[in-house]
Amino acid sequence: MEKPGSVAAPDTAELPVAGPVAALGPADPEPRIVIVEDDPTVRAAVQRYLGANGYRVDGFGDGVSAQRAVQADPPDVLIVDRMLPGLSGDELARDARTRSALPIIMLTALGEVEQRIEGLETGADDYLVKPFALRELLLRVGALLRRSRAASAPTREVLRGDFRLDPARRRVHVRDEEVVLAAREYELLAHLVQHDGEVLSRDDILREVWGWSFGEASTVTVHVRRLREKIEQDPRHPRHLLTEWGAGYRFSADGSGS
Repeated sequence: MEKPGSVAAPDTAELPVAGPVAALGPADPEPRIVIVEDDPTVRAAVQRYLGANGYRVDGFGDGVSAQRAVQADPPDVLIVDRMLPGLSGDELARDARTRSALPIIMLTALGEVEQRIEGLETGADDYLVKPFALRELLLRVGALLRRSRAASAPTREVLRGDFRLDPARRRVHVRDEEVVLAAREYELLAHLVQHDGEVLSRDDILREVWGWSFGEASTVTVHVRRLREKIEQDPRHPRHLLTEWGAGYRFSADGSGS
């Protein structure tokens, strides 16, 4: 039996969440969410549940129509199933990621670690394995929006060696060239830069960047790999984003690796 509020029990999605969970919803009126899911029961459950908790939700059953909609009017959060007719969720996420830094949550029925990693490598910021609790999806959406707003709050420009971060516009320049980063990639880099020279464990990074008290450590590994592809001159021999074996990761602004 599935737990209440899961996608296997969509009738529970007709009622709003009461108490502290509702307080973790959107801070601004009706942020727009796009859910792309070919199972109409799951799609309807997510639309009703998020809609009852203060979000404006548009649903699509295939990747092609969703791609057109996202390109025309990017949502605040994109929730996409990996397996879709016409255009896969992976392709949709990659296309959305090349156009904007909107937060992306990947839904997958594939529970193996490597397959979850593949979903993250398309550019997704987070993932949920089916069957998932609608309450957990609500919390993840709220967390992504809060972090996105906090990261975009105007602050002073940060200069560290070859790196220049503009938090107000969420722009990154490396060696005087702009580098386009996904939302979570930017937050990860900003956190590492803030702790220049410090060794940060994957659990610490999950807690501080993702807001998770527990989770799959490979999530951090995937995002570090993606960051290296974008900021390192030779990702196979990184000079700035370093692995401290058995301990975590360390950012080196001067690129000395020491």
